[in-house]
Amino acid sequence: MIKRFSVLYVGQIDFEDVGADATPANDRRYPNETLIEPYYHAEELAKHMDDLGFYCLWAAEHHFQREGYEVFPNLTLLGVHLAGITKRLKFGAGFNIVPMWHPIRLAEDFAMADVMTRGRLIFGVGRGYQSREVETMGAPLIDQDANRAVFEENMEIILKAFNEDSFSHKGPKHTIPAEVPYRGYEMTDVTLVPRPVNLPVEIWQPITSGRSIEFMAQHGIKGMVALTGEVMADEMISNYQLAYKNAGKNVALGENIAFGVGFYIADNKAEAMEKVRPYHDERYKWFAPFGYVRYTDEEGRPWGTPGAPARTPRVEDGVEQKAWFCGSSEEFVSYLKGIEEKYPGLEDVVFQWPEGMPWAEFKEQLSIFAEDVMPLFSGAEIDSLTVPAND
Repeated sequence: MIKRFSVLYVGQIDFEDVGADATPANDRRYPNETLIEPYYHAEELAKHMDDLGFYCLWAAEHHFQREGYEVFPNLTLLGVHLAGITKRLKFGAGFNIVPMWHPIRLAEDFAMADVMTRGRLIFGVGRGYQSREVETMGAPLIDQDANRAVFEENMEIILKAFNEDSFSHKGPKHTIPAEVPYRGYEMTDVTLVPRPVNLPVEIWQPITSGRSIEFMAQHGIKGMVALTGEVMADEMISNYQLAYKNAGKNVALGENIAFGVGFYIADNKAEAMEKVRPYHDERYKWFAPFGYVRYTDEEGRPWGTPGAPARTPRVEDGVEQKAWFCGSSEEFVSYLKGIEEKYPGLEDVVFQWPEGMPWAEFKEQLSIFAEDVMPLFSGAEIDSLTVPAND
């Protein structure tokens, strides 16, 4: 049963032109006064979501984005600030790029945020997919095996730091504690100070490969399936359930999954598609070259593989693949009820703020959804603060 509705905002600016025929993504370059606009949009979005009863505002970690599509380099810092100007809304990291971080610094930052916000931040982890940022930060990405190895070692350290009173680690990249004398004795372990108050820490990760799913099941990590075609989403969610079963844990189909979808509400499907078209197209101008078109053809072959389409998708493709919804509020209810029926364990739905859509327009879309659609989901809830504030 769907219980929670959230939003993913990757931090795009207000582009002066959008759409397939607008300025090519690689030709966009903006001054700092433009690149900081999304920080103020994030404040307005968080307040609006808080007022409407949404559950969580997710954001994405990226670096060097002078093109203006994704400008948030530190999700913990962003979340702490936004928690301070809202009442109940949670703030999710979608996702901290773990290979770029020293694992102790990432664990410390989140633990401190967990304490100071009374549990309103959600921890999310990823391996990264943009070579400019990951490789420049000193982590591997082109070598996917090396990237996975760094990610898994860093995650081992983070989980120890969160869950153990004291810990040590010796691996290919990190030795913790350092093998040096300290105040007249040899160290054998260290303690994360502070540790999170809310344990075990809720952790989310994007579902990509089969090996990632196995890692997630072994460590109890929840999975996000976003803007993914119906066939591929079914496969990912079924494989996630199977991986949990193989790890000795039983979950319902869709349990521990967040289902991400793009949407536009209008009087009818045709109108909605035309309204969202330029924003949809602007998104895929940026993301398609990274391989972020998770659709299949009529024979079930993923886009970009031999024999399947390799072009930039149109909004018609997204609607046909059921990764995007376009239509009336009543039709949106039916769409979501269908997803709820297909995945009986599903509790979380995450909506994409389409790249290029002005804030005023997206704000109106959220208001329409909150008034017309959200009340028809009986399981919908506003989460209370995990740890009560000390007045």
